[in-house]
Amino acid sequence: MTKAGVLRPISHCDASSFDTLAGEWNGLLHRSAADTLFLTVEYQQAWWQHLGRGELALVAIRDGAELVGIVPLFAADDDGGSRALATIGCVEVSDYLDLIAARGREREVLAALLDFLSGEDAPRWDYLDLCNIPEGSPTLSLLPQMAEERGWSVSVGLDAVCPLVRLPSTWEEYLASLAGKERREIRRKLGRAEGEFEASWYIVGPERDLDAEVSDFLRLMAASSPEKDAFLTERMRSFFRALAAAAQVQGWLQLAFLEAAGEKVAAYLNLVYNNRVLVYNSGLDWQRFPHLSAGHVLIAYCIRRAIEEGREAFDFLRGGERYKYQFGGQDSEVRRLVIRRS
Repeated sequence: MTKAGVLRPISHCDASSFDTLAGEWNGLLHRSAADTLFLTVEYQQAWWQHLGRGELALVAIRDGAELVGIVPLFAADDDGGSRALATIGCVEVSDYLDLIAARGREREVLAALLDFLSGEDAPRWDYLDLCNIPEGSPTLSLLPQMAEERGWSVSVGLDAVCPLVRLPSTWEEYLASLAGKERREIRRKLGRAEGEFEASWYIVGPERDLDAEVSDFLRLMAASSPEKDAFLTERMRSFFRALAAAAQVQGWLQLAFLEAAGEKVAAYLNLVYNNRVLVYNSGLDWQRFPHLSAGHVLIAYCIRRAIEEGREAFDFLRGGERYKYQFGGQDSEVRRLVIRRS
C-alpha cells in the first residue's frame, strides 16, 4: 500500500475539468464507499454549471497515474465574510454527498487532502463545510480525528433524515409490512382512483418529448405550493432540465405522471441508481382533484413498479414528511461535518 504523503493532489479550478476527469470519475466512484448518483460526474457538472457559485476547487488525488480520490469542492464567502470550502452540490438539491476515495485507501486520500489544504497551493479558506454525508461514511469515522490531530476544530451534526423502504419480492408482501391502517388506505385510494376517477399513469420513455414532459413536471411542481413556486428560479429550472436530460442518457431517469380526466395531476421525478429508486422531487395540482389523493396514488404505483423490477430499495431522500412513513420509510441520517482551522 502506498504510504500517506506519496499521493499527489492536483487542484482543478476550471469548469472544463469535469470533462477532463470524466473518463475516470465514475469508475473511481463505483470503487468507493461513496457511490451515489449525486457524486457522478454528470450530476456534479450539471449542478456546477447551473447552480454553482464562487471558485471551483476540485481536487483530484493520484497515485502515479492512477486516480484514487476526488474531492469536489468550491470556495465561496458566507454571509459573515468567512471563506468556506463546501462540497459541490451543497445543499438543497443534493441529498447524499461525500468525498470520493478508492475503497481501502480512504485514510491515505484524506491525509493527502489535509496536506493540500495546509499548503500554499490551496484556495483561501477559513472552514471546510461538508454537508449531507451518509451516517456510515468512512469520512465521518476518519476525518474528524485526523483534523483534530492537526489542531483544527471539528463539529459534526445531523443534517437531515432520509426515510428508506427496503423492498420485498412482491407487492402483497410490501402491503403486509405496513400498519393495518396504512395498508387499507393505500388499497382504498388506488381503488377509488381507478374507479371513480379512471386514473392512469405512465413513465416517460424515449418515444416522448422529454423537454415537453419536464415542462409539465415543472408546472405541477410550481402548483404544489407557493414555496415550491418560489424555489423554481430560472437557474433551478435550467438545472432540472439539464439533470433530466443527463439522467435519461444514462438510464437513470424515472419521470412518472398520473392522469385523471385526460389531465396530468401529479408527477414524480425519480432517479434510479444502484438498483434503488430515489424520490427526487414531485409536483401536484391538488386543487384540480382534491379528493383523488393523486400524490399518494402515484407513489403507490411507483413502489409497485419498483418491486416488479426487483429494486432493492425505495429511497425517499432527505426530509421527514409524514407521507414517507405512511409508506413504510425507516430513517437513515445524513450529517454535516465542519472543520475550522485554528
